[in-house]
Amino acid sequence: MAVFAGISAAVSIGSGIFGASQASKANAESEAAARKARRRAKKIAKATNEYNLRVFETDKQNYANTRAYEWETAVKNWQYNQSIQDFNYLQAVKQYGKSVENTRDQLTYNSIAAMQAYESEQAALNELLAEDRFNRQDMLVAQLQSEGKSSLGQAGRSRTKTLQASIADMGRNAAIMDASLSSSFEQSQRNMFDISLSKYGADMQAKASMMIQPERAPDIPMPTQAPERIWIEPMEVFPETIGAPIKQSPVTPILSGLTSGLNSLASIDWNPKTGKG
Repeated sequence: MAVFAGISAAVSIGSGIFGASQASKANAESEAAARKARRRAKKIAKATNEYNLRVFETDKQNYANTRAYEWETAVKNWQYNQSIQDFNYLQAVKQYGKSVENTRDQLTYNSIAAMQAYESEQAALNELLAEDRFNRQDMLVAQLQSEGKSSLGQAGRSRTKTLQASIADMGRNAAIMDASLSSSFEQSQRNMFDISLSKYGADMQAKASMMIQPERAPDIPMPTQAPERIWIEPMEVFPETIGAPIKQSPVTPILSGLTSGLNSLASIDWNPKTGKG
């Protein structure tokens, strides 16, 4: 019985020693794994920070390039639009000058046409006056001839009646001629007025068709840049926290084995009198 107890105690102690060895080995492996995890976490954090910094610097450069390009484009567009505005103004000035020239020519033409119409009307009136003078001279000659014929072979009362009749006829003819001449004068005055009115209407139409004098538009405002963007650097990424590994106590298996072994030995009756030892 004592032999078996001794063997049991030896086994328990051996198990404790083996367990202690296994615990030490497991602790070493856990510590190695923790160190490896920490190195890996530091490597990942470093790579992440480097990448974030490259992205940050690249974004800043892209923004600067885009900002410079947009500003250059805005300035070019402003210069182009300003030149187009100046060109359009100069074209309008040229068109206005041509319009003024055309209007001046039209007014000159209207004046010449009216003058010619006036001269034609005056010439017609002069011809009418000349014709009236010739008619009156013819009428007077005819009257004198008639009076001469009447005085031949007539005398006294008969001659007087003939002369009276001739004078009365001449008076009627003169009155008719005066009325016709007066009517012609009035018609000539109306024609002169119509000529003046037509010239006035033509002048008004020419002036109304003339362009309004162009005015230079205000300069196009020069472009302005938006405020510079405010940049915030990326936050630094720290390595992941790796907790300390849970270690096994190598003493516990030994103590447990010793306790079991001692218990086994304690169960042996070492008294020689009992005969169990």
